[in-house]
Amino acid sequence: MNVLLSGIVGSTAYGLAKPGSDIDRLGLFAADTTAFHGLHGPAESHVTTNPDRTLHEAAKWCRLALGGNPTVMELVWLPDDLYEVRTPLGDELIEIRSSLLSAKRVRYAYLGYATQQFKRLYDRGDGSFSADTRKRTEKHARHLMRLCHQGFELYTTGRLNVRVENPGTFHEFGEEVAADTMTALPLLQRFEERFDQAKSVLPDQPDEAPVEAWLHRVRAAHYTP
Repeated sequence: MNVLLSGIVGSTAYGLAKPGSDIDRLGLFAADTTAFHGLHGPAESHVTTNPDRTLHEAAKWCRLALGGNPTVMELVWLPDDLYEVRTPLGDELIEIRSSLLSAKRVRYAYLGYATQQFKRLYDRGDGSFSADTRKRTEKHARHLMRLCHQGFELYTTGRLNVRVENPGTFHEFGEEVAADTMTALPLLQRFEERFDQAKSVLPDQPDEAPVEAWLHRVRAAHYTP
Protein backbone atom coordinates (compact mmCIF):
# COMPACT_ATOMS: atom_id res chain seq x y z
CA MET A 1 0.00 0.00 0.00
CA ASN A 2 1.30 3.46 -0.93
CA VAL A 3 1.08 5.22 2.46
CA LEU A 4 1.87 8.90 2.03
CA LEU A 5 1.42 10.14 5.59
CA SER A 6 0.67 8.39 8.86
CA GLY A 7 0.98 9.15 12.53
CA ILE A 8 -0.24 8.62 16.07
CA VAL A 9 -3.43 10.53 16.81
CA GLY A 10 -6.15 10.48 19.47
CA SER A 11 -5.56 10.70 23.21
CA THR A 12 -1.83 10.06 22.91
CA ALA A 13 -1.43 12.97 20.51
CA TYR A 14 -3.60 15.24 22.68
CA GLY A 15 -1.58 14.44 25.80
CA LEU A 16 -4.70 12.99 27.44
CA ALA A 17 -3.82 9.30 27.37
CA LYS A 18 -3.97 7.30 30.57
CA PRO A 19 -2.14 4.05 31.36
CA GLY A 20 -3.67 1.35 29.20
CA SER A 21 -5.13 3.77 26.66
CA ASP A 22 -5.27 2.53 23.09
CA ILE A 23 -2.80 3.96 20.60
CA ASP A 24 -4.68 5.17 17.52
CA ARG A 25 -3.06 5.69 14.16
CA LEU A 26 -4.38 7.65 11.19
CA GLY A 27 -2.99 8.01 7.71
CA LEU A 28 -3.68 8.38 4.04
CA PHE A 29 -2.60 6.33 1.07
CA ALA A 30 -2.62 6.60 -2.70
CA ALA A 31 -4.36 3.87 -4.65
CA ASP A 32 -2.70 2.89 -7.90
CA THR A 33 -4.06 5.28 -10.50
CA THR A 34 -5.03 2.50 -12.88
CA ALA A 35 -7.32 1.12 -10.18
CA PHE A 36 -9.71 3.97 -10.99
CA HIS A 37 -9.99 2.94 -14.64
CA GLY A 38 -12.11 -0.19 -14.22
CA LEU A 39 -15.69 -0.92 -13.30
CA HIS A 40 -15.02 -0.88 -9.58
CA GLY A 41 -12.88 1.74 -7.91
CA PRO A 42 -10.39 1.01 -5.15
CA ALA A 43 -11.34 0.83 -1.47
CA GLU A 44 -11.57 4.29 0.04
CA SER A 45 -10.55 3.27 3.56
CA HIS A 46 -8.74 0.48 5.37
CA VAL A 47 -9.45 0.02 9.08
CA THR A 48 -7.66 -2.45 11.34
CA THR A 49 -7.60 -3.26 15.04
CA ASN A 50 -4.58 -4.49 16.98
CA PRO A 51 -3.09 -2.15 15.97
CA ASP A 52 -5.88 0.42 15.71
CA ARG A 53 -5.25 2.13 12.40
CA THR A 54 -7.40 3.97 9.87
CA LEU A 55 -6.08 4.77 6.41
CA HIS A 56 -8.09 6.85 3.94
CA GLU A 57 -7.42 7.01 0.22
CA ALA A 58 -5.98 10.41 -0.69
CA ALA A 59 -9.11 11.79 -2.38
CA LYS A 60 -11.41 10.69 0.43
CA TRP A 61 -9.09 12.18 3.03
CA CYS A 62 -9.11 15.49 1.18
CA ARG A 63 -12.90 15.54 0.94
CA LEU A 64 -13.22 14.89 4.67
CA ALA A 65 -10.62 17.53 5.51
CA LEU A 66 -12.25 20.12 3.24
CA GLY A 67 -15.47 19.46 5.15
CA GLY A 68 -13.68 20.40 8.39
CA ASN A 69 -13.64 16.87 9.85
CA PRO A 70 -11.68 17.26 13.12
CA THR A 71 -10.49 13.66 13.21
CA VAL A 72 -8.79 13.69 9.80
CA MET A 73 -7.66 17.32 10.08
CA GLU A 74 -5.29 16.64 12.96
CA LEU A 75 -3.13 14.42 10.73
CA VAL A 76 -1.55 17.46 9.06
CA TRP A 77 -1.03 19.33 12.35
CA LEU A 78 0.77 16.66 14.39
CA PRO A 79 4.02 17.37 16.24
CA ASP A 80 6.93 15.98 14.24
CA ASP A 81 7.65 13.20 16.73
CA LEU A 82 4.22 11.63 16.20
CA TYR A 83 4.62 11.00 12.47
CA GLU A 84 5.54 7.44 11.61
CA VAL A 85 5.42 7.77 7.81
CA ARG A 86 6.29 10.98 5.96
CA THR A 87 6.86 11.02 2.23
CA PRO A 88 7.56 14.01 -0.03
CA LEU A 89 3.91 14.04 -1.10
CA GLY A 90 2.87 13.84 2.54
CA ASP A 91 5.06 16.84 3.33
CA GLU A 92 3.49 18.72 0.42
CA LEU A 93 0.06 18.12 1.92
CA ILE A 94 1.21 19.48 5.27
CA GLU A 95 2.50 22.59 3.48
CA ILE A 96 -0.93 23.32 1.96
CA ARG A 97 -2.96 22.46 5.08
CA SER A 98 -4.24 26.01 5.51
CA SER A 99 -5.97 25.82 2.12
CA LEU A 100 -8.23 23.12 3.57
CA LEU A 101 -9.76 25.49 6.10
CA SER A 102 -12.87 27.66 6.04
CA ALA A 103 -14.61 29.50 8.85
CA LYS A 104 -18.07 28.05 8.33
CA ARG A 105 -16.93 24.45 8.02
CA VAL A 106 -14.55 24.59 10.99
CA ARG A 107 -17.23 26.05 13.23
CA TYR A 108 -19.88 23.61 12.03
CA ALA A 109 -17.64 20.55 12.32
CA TYR A 110 -15.98 21.21 15.67
CA LEU A 111 -19.08 22.48 17.45
CA GLY A 112 -21.09 19.72 15.78
CA TYR A 113 -18.77 17.01 17.02
CA ALA A 114 -18.75 18.58 20.50
CA THR A 115 -22.55 18.59 20.50
CA GLN A 116 -22.55 14.90 19.54
CA GLN A 117 -20.30 14.19 22.50
CA PHE A 118 -22.73 16.03 24.78
CA LYS A 119 -25.64 14.03 23.41
CA ARG A 120 -23.81 10.82 24.24
CA LEU A 121 -23.26 12.09 27.76
CA TYR A 122 -26.87 13.21 28.18
CA ASP A 123 -28.28 9.92 26.89
CA ARG A 124 -26.41 8.04 29.60
CA GLY A 125 -28.56 9.59 32.33
CA ASP A 126 -27.80 10.56 35.90
CA GLY A 127 -24.33 9.09 36.41
CA SER A 128 -25.45 5.87 38.13
CA PHE A 129 -23.65 3.54 35.74
CA SER A 130 -20.85 0.98 35.71
CA ALA A 131 -17.16 1.77 36.09
CA ASP A 132 -16.55 1.05 32.39
CA THR A 133 -19.35 3.37 31.34
CA ARG A 134 -18.01 6.02 33.70
CA LYS A 135 -14.61 5.80 31.99
CA ARG A 136 -16.22 6.24 28.59
CA THR A 137 -18.22 9.18 29.93
CA GLU A 138 -15.06 10.85 31.21
CA LYS A 139 -13.40 10.27 27.84
CA HIS A 140 -16.30 11.78 25.89
CA ALA A 141 -16.35 14.77 28.22
CA ARG A 142 -12.62 15.35 27.70
CA HIS A 143 -13.09 15.22 23.95
CA LEU A 144 -16.04 17.62 24.13
CA MET A 145 -13.81 20.11 25.91
CA ARG A 146 -10.92 19.50 23.52
CA LEU A 147 -13.09 19.99 20.44
CA CYS A 148 -14.37 23.31 21.77
CA HIS A 149 -10.88 24.61 22.55
CA GLN A 150 -9.20 23.35 19.38
CA GLY A 151 -12.05 24.39 17.11
CA PHE A 152 -12.05 27.91 18.53
CA GLU A 153 -8.27 28.14 18.18
CA LEU A 154 -8.44 27.03 14.56
CA TYR A 155 -11.33 29.42 13.87
CA THR A 156 -9.60 32.46 15.35
CA THR A 157 -5.91 31.83 14.59
CA GLY A 158 -5.86 29.50 11.59
CA ARG A 159 -3.61 27.09 13.48
CA LEU A 160 -4.21 23.90 15.43
CA ASN A 161 -2.16 22.74 18.41
CA VAL A 162 -2.97 19.06 18.70
CA ARG A 163 -1.44 18.73 22.17
CA VAL A 164 -3.67 20.45 24.68
CA GLU A 165 -2.45 22.79 27.38
CA ASN A 166 -3.02 21.76 31.00
CA PRO A 167 -4.21 18.16 30.47
CA GLY A 168 -5.13 17.99 34.15
CA THR A 169 -7.93 20.48 33.54
CA PHE A 170 -9.44 18.16 30.93
CA HIS A 171 -9.25 15.16 33.25
CA GLU A 172 -10.89 17.13 36.05
CA PHE A 173 -13.66 18.17 33.69
CA GLY A 174 -14.20 14.55 32.70
CA GLU A 175 -14.60 13.52 36.33
CA GLU A 176 -17.06 16.35 37.01
CA VAL A 177 -19.18 15.42 34.01
CA ALA A 178 -19.14 11.74 34.94
CA ALA A 179 -20.70 12.74 38.27
CA ASP A 180 -23.24 15.12 36.67
CA THR A 181 -23.56 15.14 32.89
CA MET A 182 -25.29 18.54 32.82
CA THR A 183 -22.09 20.24 34.00
CA ALA A 184 -20.91 19.90 30.38
CA LEU A 185 -23.69 22.08 29.01
CA PRO A 186 -22.38 25.48 30.23
CA LEU A 187 -19.03 24.84 28.55
CA LEU A 188 -20.71 24.02 25.25
CA GLN A 189 -22.96 27.07 25.49
CA ARG A 190 -20.02 29.32 26.38
CA PHE A 191 -18.09 28.27 23.30
CA GLU A 192 -21.14 28.71 21.08
CA GLU A 193 -21.27 32.29 22.32
CA ARG A 194 -17.53 32.76 21.79
CA PHE A 195 -17.82 31.56 18.20
CA ASP A 196 -20.73 33.95 17.67
CA GLN A 197 -18.74 36.90 18.96
CA ALA A 198 -15.36 36.09 17.39
CA LYS A 199 -14.08 37.20 14.00
CA SER A 200 -12.48 34.30 12.15
CA VAL A 201 -9.19 34.65 10.28
CA LEU A 202 -10.33 31.89 7.93
CA PRO A 203 -11.90 32.45 4.52
CA ASP A 204 -15.55 31.75 3.83
CA GLN A 205 -14.62 28.82 1.58
CA PRO A 206 -11.57 26.55 1.46
CA ASP A 207 -9.13 26.97 -1.40
CA GLU A 208 -9.58 23.78 -3.38
CA ALA A 209 -7.11 24.61 -6.16
CA PRO A 210 -3.91 23.62 -4.27
CA VAL A 211 -5.61 20.45 -3.04
CA GLU A 212 -6.75 19.53 -6.54
CA ALA A 213 -3.24 20.15 -7.87
CA TRP A 214 -1.78 17.97 -5.10
CA LEU A 215 -4.14 15.14 -5.98
CA HIS A 216 -3.08 15.35 -9.62
CA ARG A 217 0.56 14.98 -8.51
CA VAL A 218 -0.42 11.97 -6.42
CA ARG A 219 -2.18 10.34 -9.37
CA ALA A 220 0.75 11.04 -11.69
CA ALA A 221 3.23 9.61 -9.18
CA HIS A 222 1.26 6.36 -8.87
CA TYR A 223 0.40 5.75 -12.51
CA THR A 224 2.00 2.93 -14.47
CA PRO A 225 0.99 2.84 -18.14
